Amino acid sequence: MSIIDTSDAGRSGLTGSARDFRVPGGPDLLGRGDGFFAWQQTRRQNGYWPFSRSTETRPGTACRARDDSGNPMEGVNFSSQDYLSLAAHPEIAEVATDAVKRFGVHSAGSAVLVGNTASSVALERRIADFLEMEQAVLYPTGWAAGYGVIRGLVRSADHIVMDALSHTCLQEGASASTQNISLFRHLDLDHCRSKLQAIRAKDARNGVMVITEGLFSMDSDTPDLAALQALCNEYSATLMVDVAHDLGALGTEGRGHIGIQGMLGKVDLVMGSFSKTFASNGGFVATNRRAIKEYLRYYSPSTTFSNALSPVQTAVIGKAFEIVASAEGKMLREKLMRNVVSLRRQFGEQGLDVYGDPSAIVCAKVGAESIARMVSRRLPTLGLLANLVEYPAVAKGAARFRLQVMAGHSEENIRHAVKAIKLAVDEARIMAAVREARSRAMAA
Repeated sequence: MSIIDTSDAGRSGLTGSARDFRVPGGPDLLGRGDGFFAWQQTRRQNGYWPFSRSTETRPGTACRARDDSGNPMEGVNFSSQDYLSLAAHPEIAEVATDAVKRFGVHSAGSAVLVGNTASSVALERRIADFLEMEQAVLYPTGWAAGYGVIRGLVRSADHIVMDALSHTCLQEGASASTQNISLFRHLDLDHCRSKLQAIRAKDARNGVMVITEGLFSMDSDTPDLAALQALCNEYSATLMVDVAHDLGALGTEGRGHIGIQGMLGKVDLVMGSFSKTFASNGGFVATNRRAIKEYLRYYSPSTTFSNALSPVQTAVIGKAFEIVASAEGKMLREKLMRNVVSLRRQFGEQGLDVYGDPSAIVCAKVGAESIARMVSRRLPTLGLLANLVEYPAVAKGAARFRLQVMAGHSEENIRHAVKAIKLAVDEARIMAAVREARSRAMAA
């Protein structure tokens, strides 16, 4: 039987999942996208494909955009990640312009050769100092940093123990490095301990890397980092923490959950991304060992064999760190958190549940993909841009809308978002009930 649903709902693109096309078969590699594309086209033609949009203005708190069929949309923007609204900061624009004049627009080489600039060297020092670590090494993207630190250090005989909800870059880095991968239940320290016990009972000779995140990007929750590091010390394992979403945006000094939990300088390896708070692509790994920094430069393929960050990017990131660490940065974080608390409270008042703890990631629960897709089609007509998240980013049947809050959002922006999502969800549930009633009547 075809995996394309030929029912009324299926023809309109409300059923099916990307999971259905994850493992295509057959000898024709170039034909493997055909089933997915047909399903995608059905969704696209019915307005249920909200991905691959293009912005036509600066992605600030309001934005004009087009879907990938060219249809225009405009509204309050909760779909872009710029947590402290630094991408529009005048000092950021100024240093970017100055960097172009001084260095040009291109690094023109790998960091292991001659792709570094004075600003990239200074940025590595700034990151290390900010985290109270000894060293830091830059990567072209956050994804490259997550993948690369694992690929650079873990070998086939080693073991990886990772939170089951770890980011894809971490999962891919693990899979590319070893087959000895153990997943522990999300945030479950006891389960992590049991995995480490089982490994060390059989293998005391090889390395073990434990992987988690400072703030999980789809659930807005965080582990007990001190307890995890202690567990790693007990079992001679190395802890690696991904701080992509909390660094800069959380904590009185902007040092994320590592700072909040008093773990600055105490975590074995810290990796992160600049694209959420620091107004640029790019990533990093911080360590307390110079030898590890140098080893990663030569054995972490996603930096060794990639072009270095441009001088414009490193100048922007450096200035963003400066602002994050300043009194202005503290004020922006306080404004961001007021917005977060207000958005979560108003969702609750409307009977809409959200995941996790207060952070710039506010995920409104929906569940069924069919409901979520109807909501996604409706929101642009209500003047709201918000990201639908479904498989493979989250489990099938756990669709949600991930609102990415900025310090620059106003209270009116927040009220508008809640009102639009509440209306769209209510309408979608009514439509789903009508479809179900019609289906039962036809089957009777």
